[in-house]
Amino acid sequence: MADPETITPVLTDGEGEHGHCGQKATLKLVVGAIGIVFGDIGTSPLYAFRETFAGHHHLDLDPDHILGVISLMFWSMMLVVTLKYVSIIMRADNKGEGGSLALLALINGQTKTQRWSRGIVLLGVFATSLFYGDSMITPAVSVLSAVEGLAVYNSALAPAILPVAVVILFGLFWIQGWGTNRVATLFGPVMMLYFIVIAALGVLSIVKTPGILYAFNPYWALMFFVTDPLPAFLALGAVVLAVTGAEALYADMGHFGRSPIRVSWLVFVLPALMLNYMGQGALLFREGAAALHSPFYNLAPQWAQLPLVGLATLAAIIASQAVISGAFSVTQQAIQLGFMPRLRISHTSASTAGQIYIPLINWGLMIMVILLVLVFQTSSNLTAAYGIAVTGAMFIDNVLLMVLLYRLWKWPWYYSAPLLSVFFLVDGAYLAANFTKIPDGGWFPLLIGFVIFTLLTTWSRGRRLVQDRLREAAMPIPVFVASAANSAVRVPGTAVFMTSTPDGVPHALLHNLKHNKVLHERVILLTVKIKDVPVVEEEARYRLEDLGRGFFRVVLQYGFMQEPDVPAALKNVTGCGQAFKMMDTSFFLARQTLLPSSKPGMPVWREKVFAWMLRNAESAMEFFRLPTNRVVELGSQVEI
Repeated sequence: MADPETITPVLTDGEGEHGHCGQKATLKLVVGAIGIVFGDIGTSPLYAFRETFAGHHHLDLDPDHILGVISLMFWSMMLVVTLKYVSIIMRADNKGEGGSLALLALINGQTKTQRWSRGIVLLGVFATSLFYGDSMITPAVSVLSAVEGLAVYNSALAPAILPVAVVILFGLFWIQGWGTNRVATLFGPVMMLYFIVIAALGVLSIVKTPGILYAFNPYWALMFFVTDPLPAFLALGAVVLAVTGAEALYADMGHFGRSPIRVSWLVFVLPALMLNYMGQGALLFREGAAALHSPFYNLAPQWAQLPLVGLATLAAIIASQAVISGAFSVTQQAIQLGFMPRLRISHTSASTAGQIYIPLINWGLMIMVILLVLVFQTSSNLTAAYGIAVTGAMFIDNVLLMVLLYRLWKWPWYYSAPLLSVFFLVDGAYLAANFTKIPDGGWFPLLIGFVIFTLLTTWSRGRRLVQDRLREAAMPIPVFVASAANSAVRVPGTAVFMTSTPDGVPHALLHNLKHNKVLHERVILLTVKIKDVPVVEEEARYRLEDLGRGFFRVVLQYGFMQEPDVPAALKNVTGCGQAFKMMDTSFFLARQTLLPSSKPGMPVWREKVFAWMLRNAESAMEFFRLPTNRVVELGSQVEI
């Protein structure tokens, strides 16, 4: 996911200026995409090739196996990254936005059959849950594998690896609250330099051993499976590390557009990665096991290894920054779509709306990342935990793609079936191979994924139960308006009653009338709805209904990439009397307290989890940006 600080306005396919200015803007987006989108997959050469031979499933070091592994990496990049994500899935944009939640919202918004919807939603939520496990492992393995180059340069520096990695990671998370827009402009140039350097190192090695170029032939990948089927299958668990980060291409489409990401991948990143992998293979051809400890750093001469450590560490920091920013973005989307309780979201840039910081997510990630480094201690141990979350999410993307092709795009089966079969076969093989790593650390991202999945689905289910109970107990609006308008004393000003259901009388209004025995001259029943689209334009921001006798119902609509600002939206509402003035407006909120039910809607333990999440949710006052001195909270009790 992108760090939005470096984002410029997107020029999507077919849009933008023509001529020199348009080309300059596109080039800037290409450079930005190289810096943000490809950090994760770009740091894979630090460990991916090494792990196929020296990882938890050792592979004999001989020319046939080297050619087989390089061939598998190349064709994996072509099938998984180039064909699946760049050529097909990136066409599935939700009004320009990409990513699992955006794709889920797109499918769920257009696929109303209940038989499809529930299963698809659960799969999309689980893919999102796996992302959090991946976002913990990526910074740990990237930074640790980069810093381990110190021991390659000088073995006496080995004891400093863990402390240096921990300090770098702590500093990375510590600066998140300040915003990173000042240094983010360097991401693109630094990553371009990194890719140029690793490509050059690869070319220098290939020139010495040009026979490695035979690996482009898929024959070597096939023969690997024919001659050694079990070792080849186990090797897939490490080979897939070469394509981790592929899903970022789709997730970051909304920030950079399709064309810049495609251009940067096909013209720059893919060639650089393959040249480096082939260079590492050529090195092992020449030096064998002597270079296996770190073929990436051993490509460089002794004098260049320390600068390479610095450059690789910067690349790992950039890759980690992108993942952290992605966690903030995914969390915001999950909150808006109703899968998470409200959390405190801070803006770290006055000029960029998407630049956000979520303290709870930041410090939670930091603790888990540093614990991973201290517990696993080496990048080789961490790679055993790495990959299963990525392959699980990629496999789920295949299911979502299947629904997309058949239900939305209406592709003929003779086109879609062969294509989907290839994707399911490839991703299924990678996922199955990663299952063998569960005892060695693969359990960690699965555990994190299941915990997050339980929390997300518990919140979604509990929230729906609360709304159902409130709706059942709600008094019909016409009845209330007719009786209350005649009996209650009306006082000057405007009262806005926030309600999650756009029908019935809010509990806060009933409690206010019961205790204060007055009604304001203008009463607004306000509901904020999040649509299954990234952005709702200003002209479609609100719907107004005149209920009579000074009562109005207003529904504010936002996209899941937008943040609600109720006072700002109300200033643009017309047709219900005078313009809104915050000093004459009072906001009434209901805070629910859950009670045990004789017929609970979900298991008791999930009720307790939901109650805990509800108690710790961010106040609606801050989430909706309500003026603090104009808010009144009224309690209510709800059985679920």
